[in-house]
Amino acid sequence: MKYILQKNRIEILSKEGFNPEHILECGQVFSYDKIDDGYIVFPQNHFAKIVENEKGYIIFCDDEKYFENYFDLKTDYGKIKKVLSKFDILQKPIEFGYGIRILKQDLFEMLISFIVSANNNIKRIKLILGRLREALGEKGQVCAFPTLDAMREKGEDFYKAIGAGYRAKYLAKVVHQIDEHILDDWKSLDTPSLRKKLLSLCGVGPKVADCILLFGYGRNDVFPVDTWIKKMYNEFYSPLENREKIRENLLGIFGELSGIAQQYLFYYQRSASH
Repeated sequence: MKYILQKNRIEILSKEGFNPEHILECGQVFSYDKIDDGYIVFPQNHFAKIVENEKGYIIFCDDEKYFENYFDLKTDYGKIKKVLSKFDILQKPIEFGYGIRILKQDLFEMLISFIVSANNNIKRIKLILGRLREALGEKGQVCAFPTLDAMREKGEDFYKAIGAGYRAKYLAKVVHQIDEHILDDWKSLDTPSLRKKLLSLCGVGPKVADCILLFGYGRNDVFPVDTWIKKMYNEFYSPLENREKIRENLLGIFGELSGIAQQYLFYYQRSASH
């Protein structure tokens, strides 16, 4: 995919491999809002606005190198889609979500965001995380995602007050299970070992662990299984209730591209059901 990097600006010169709606609304991120002329994105303490033009899209941003990495612009998704299109089950999902890219997101923001996401809907997840930013984040163009230290200062009652519900106790505890280096240190682990580490954290179950592995650590050899993926699996393959077995079977089918396959399937299945 061709793009031009300029000061505080990235010009995407194609619409085939980049579509902000597909990228931001496929379940991998919550730090965004749809606006009249496009989208705004605010990961960590950064900010970008994405608008469409005749050629493709323009990303106006505070740090073009940060967002070049964040949107994974150097990866050739054309090659990936060509490989995955060989699977019958993926042909329609890839055509539907052709502009999906897996974002490279901050590990701490991913951990907290996906603990909040458990058994939750996107509107409510964004509301809770927005309150978290407003209460604890550094004020700038938008409120930054809070630091580990800022979150450690608050207890379960605070997290209940911002609407986290039963997840409040997980948030209050998990920030004391980690330090500012440990999530980065775990990058050296293989995926099964890293998954075990994540599952040891309060509030992190199998699906949340796989989401953090995929969207935070960039591990494509995972396959998060939720209600939509289970439904798709039972419609296309054979009926199966055990989500861990479904996960294992799908990993066996899609291998090292499992994570990307999951995003096409999830986005298509969820969108087609609305």
